[in-house]
Amino acid sequence: MRIYFIFFLFLFTVTLSAQSIRTRELEKQRKTLLTDIDNTNQLLNENKKTTSNVLNRLNLVAQQINSRKNLLEVLTKEMTVLDEEISFKELQISDLERNLQQKKENYAASIRKIYKYKNNQDQLLFILSADDFTQSFRRILYLKEYTAWRKKQAEEIVVEQERLEIERERLKKNKAEKQVIANLKKNEEQELAKEEAERKTEVASLQRNAKKLQAELAEKRKQAANLNSKIEKIIAEEIAAAQKAAKAQPKTERKAATTGGYAMTKEEQALSTSFANNKGKLPFPLKGNYKIVSRFGQQQYGDLKNVVFNSNGIEIETTSGNMAKAVFDGVVTRVFVVPGFQTSVIVRHGNYLTLYSYLEQVIVKQGDKVKTGQDLGKIYTDKEKGNSTILHFELWKEQSKLNPEPWLYK
Repeated sequence: MRIYFIFFLFLFTVTLSAQSIRTRELEKQRKTLLTDIDNTNQLLNENKKTTSNVLNRLNLVAQQINSRKNLLEVLTKEMTVLDEEISFKELQISDLERNLQQKKENYAASIRKIYKYKNNQDQLLFILSADDFTQSFRRILYLKEYTAWRKKQAEEIVVEQERLEIERERLKKNKAEKQVIANLKKNEEQELAKEEAERKTEVASLQRNAKKLQAELAEKRKQAANLNSKIEKIIAEEIAAAQKAAKAQPKTERKAATTGGYAMTKEEQALSTSFANNKGKLPFPLKGNYKIVSRFGQQQYGDLKNVVFNSNGIEIETTSGNMAKAVFDGVVTRVFVVPGFQTSVIVRHGNYLTLYSYLEQVIVKQGDKVKTGQDLGKIYTDKEKGNSTILHFELWKEQSKLNPEPWLYK
């Protein structure tokens, strides 16, 4: 019985340790998802619903629904872990109760037995009635050990009772935690149902206004094409200027990484290498609450058929008053304006370039050296689009557009 109980405690300790790790990880995921949902709610509440920004709102709602579903999965897993802990705890308590009962019975039997030798005279008689000296000595040792054993049994009973009470309190706590999670899950299921209904309503509204939506997307494609043309022209001009400088001053050791590419100085070569080595570690081009509402490449807007848009970068919705920040050390090569994108800033990092559009109150100028995280300008808040505040961000290498997301630290 004793060996079994020790083995059970060992098994319980190992299992509980593994479950505790799972519990902490799930709790961390839950808190992250709840924060993400709160941030998205803030953006949705801050930006009024208009026809012009309904696609961005639809993306936000879709992401909110996805986050909510992920949260429900985490909550389900948390409840499963808690159920396992509760079952295991109940089994442990049952074993503790059996072990405690056995100790009590053993102790009671020892008390009854000691009545045979209830006083010192009886104990002396028990010793002196031995057949020989050796047996007397053994009886002395027996009485001594028996007394110590009874004392130890009494102490163990007290310890086991305390342990049992502790485990009962833990079981009570686990059941309370499960109830909290169950209530949270129920609330999240209700919120998910509301969001899915809202999404269906907005999609239906967009489908009824398909012509207006297509006209707005056509205008957006035209503006994006103008921005892309301007960037390509700027890059071509800078490549030509760098190649001219390389021919005029060969001692500067300007070199291009690719044929026909931007001829870099030694300083720019080192900067380019450092930029490339930081892929996946670059900070977001803004601080605070944000959400990516448009990703790189062709975008399909949920259930809306034939509503697609090809993006050369990502669009990040944030709160009003936020600032665009440089993602890496570099040099401001251009500050320019393109209709539909407000003011744009290009920062060169060797043969890599980052673009920041939809800016107002730009606080840098062409030729400025900037550091990672340095403010470039205030992000424009469009009152005609429900006070939406969106930063358009692109990443280029030479004359090729790259998906910025894998480069940014999340």
